[in-house]
Amino acid sequence: MEKELSMYMDPSYYTNRELSWIKFNERVLSEARDKNLPLFERLKFLSITESNLDEFFMIRVASLKDMVHAGYTKKDLAGLTASEQLELILKQAHELVNQQYSTYSRSLLPALKQNGLEVVVSHEDLTKEQGAFVDRYFEENVYPVLTPMAVDSSRPFPLIRNKSLNIGALIAKKDDPEKKLDFATVQVPSVLPRLVHLPDGKDGEKRVILLEEIIERNIGQLFLNYDVICADPYRIIRNADLTIDEDEAADLLNEIQKQLKKRKWGEVIRLGVQDGMDSRLLKILKKEFHIQGDDVFTVGGPLDLTFLMKMYGMEGFDHLKHPSYKPQPVPAMMNDDDIFTQIRRGDIFLHHPYMTFDPVVNFVKQAAKDPDVLAIKQTLYRVSGNSPIIAALAQAAENGKQVSVLVELKARFDEENNIVWAKKLEKAGCHVIYGLVGLKTHSKITLVVRKEETGIRRYVHLATGNYNDSTAKLYTDCGIFTCDERFGEDATAVFNMLSGYSEPKCWNKLIVAPIWMKNRFLDMIEREAENAKKGLPAGIRAKMNSLCDPKIMAALYYASSCGVQVELLVRGICCLKAGVAGLSENIHVRSIVGEFLEHSRIFYFENGGNPEIYMGSADWMPRNLDRRVEIVFPVEDEEIKKELIHILDLEFRDNVKAHILQPDGTYEKPDRRGKAQINSQMEFCMEATEKAAFHKHKTQAEKSRVFVPAEPAE
Repeated sequence: MEKELSMYMDPSYYTNRELSWIKFNERVLSEARDKNLPLFERLKFLSITESNLDEFFMIRVASLKDMVHAGYTKKDLAGLTASEQLELILKQAHELVNQQYSTYSRSLLPALKQNGLEVVVSHEDLTKEQGAFVDRYFEENVYPVLTPMAVDSSRPFPLIRNKSLNIGALIAKKDDPEKKLDFATVQVPSVLPRLVHLPDGKDGEKRVILLEEIIERNIGQLFLNYDVICADPYRIIRNADLTIDEDEAADLLNEIQKQLKKRKWGEVIRLGVQDGMDSRLLKILKKEFHIQGDDVFTVGGPLDLTFLMKMYGMEGFDHLKHPSYKPQPVPAMMNDDDIFTQIRRGDIFLHHPYMTFDPVVNFVKQAAKDPDVLAIKQTLYRVSGNSPIIAALAQAAENGKQVSVLVELKARFDEENNIVWAKKLEKAGCHVIYGLVGLKTHSKITLVVRKEETGIRRYVHLATGNYNDSTAKLYTDCGIFTCDERFGEDATAVFNMLSGYSEPKCWNKLIVAPIWMKNRFLDMIEREAENAKKGLPAGIRAKMNSLCDPKIMAALYYASSCGVQVELLVRGICCLKAGVAGLSENIHVRSIVGEFLEHSRIFYFENGGNPEIYMGSADWMPRNLDRRVEIVFPVEDEEIKKELIHILDLEFRDNVKAHILQPDGTYEKPDRRGKAQINSQMEFCMEATEKAAFHKHKTQAEKSRVFVPAEPAE
């Protein structure tokens, strides 16, 4: 198929990855701008756009800047050099930031005030009573924590921490007739709440002010012999891209710990300041941070909008949020049997967060205590802060079981957390594996080996999402439990590959990256194209987080040209162009951004009328297919197949949270006029609740029908 694919390598056929990501963040922002959403949900989405943007600059923009510094001129898939990409990114990022702040100031602040929560925008707007309260608060709670830093000939410009909020000031000695200006700075302490509650108004209205406003109001107290000429907040984003030469790193654990310290002090790539900052102060900051032009973002509101997530958590405003959804029990597990008996009855399907994550935690907990369990093996990529799975694995090792855990140290921004867990597990007696050189292990698999009357039996959990009980309430993911021996054999081979050097000659069921997966997907896409040419049933439906692998996209273009209907659900980055005449008429792409973060990967191939369905951890991206250990697994149980087809059907009919990719690269909401509203996430919540209630009722009815003989008379 190489020849066919080469026809589709024209850069004009593709969208730049970074610009596609900005489009994704615009879709998140559109949720913050949606007046149909409860007000506090809109705050949450605005906060998410801010943290997304921070990470984007720290990693993606940072790596492009590194390329420019290194004189790297190779073009990307869409035919752009690193410097051309930076220029376009910065232009669009500025537009996005302007939209963020117009949403905050013009839409959200007035709506909050209408609903009984006033954000005092500036300390100058405080009443006399509020001013006295704020000054007292400063004196008692804030002043003791602050460290004002002066800059002069003996004191160099301090190192400003990544993502920290600071106030810069120009000060002049009170007795200096020339009023020579000095620079000083103070960090807004992250250990104190950023939202400070003022006394409620007479009308019961709640009022809050931001901590930096309180510090600004009282900044004179930090420089008593000086006049404060001006004081303004600023914030920097640094390059946080970890570059580790693993071949040279004798001890990966130590190397990552060293690099994490450096992350706090990488090159400054973005400076955030407020409208109206004194030009002299701005000049000093630009010079010290070696920042110029479009790398300065001037905003009309408070810096770092992530504080809105804290506002979301305020008490007393539940009526302005979606009612919280409680994940429901898994119907197949609503009985008193132990988990291994349940799995032996047949494969069990899990759909989070609609169904509870508890069975996954209980799987490891029961295995840790079960005297017949000999070994537990698991891959961990991101885990929660106080992970019950980690505790159960440690318990299992202490109970004398063979426990092997692969902890991925290179899971971005979770490195520190994962180092802590790795050390804890080692202390408990687990075999801890730190992944393979040059590859991240992103697969989600657990293997439990158990001794039973019939011999050794292997129980396997395979999933699309992390073993993280916190994010399992927020991310949509799928998984299965099985004790099918073919999956058990493959699972053993996966762990032997991760811990040793053995590579299986072939796999029974699992498709494993980086060696086997990409070609397998290309073969399946080609099969659909050939079936379409023969007039056989052909079609592809795939759901993932991101799509940017050149070969896969070229294969999809080829399949489309052969008449294959290709329907894609891509939440984030999509470098493929949809619905373009002569290129992709038969390709349809949509993105769902809703209450939960869409995270599951599902792949459906029509296969001539004998559909094949797969789930797994891999997106169609070069990093997943070429540089990570990933697992995609077939779904063979007919009932589970039906479930997955239903999931895809419903998501492709979503007209509330879906955005449709247009031929010009923009995304539009579907036209809902005259149509019933379908919000797939809310539908899944209702379905899970109804199924659980039905099974509960059924189980209770069965129990009540059980005949219990009377006790014999004495």
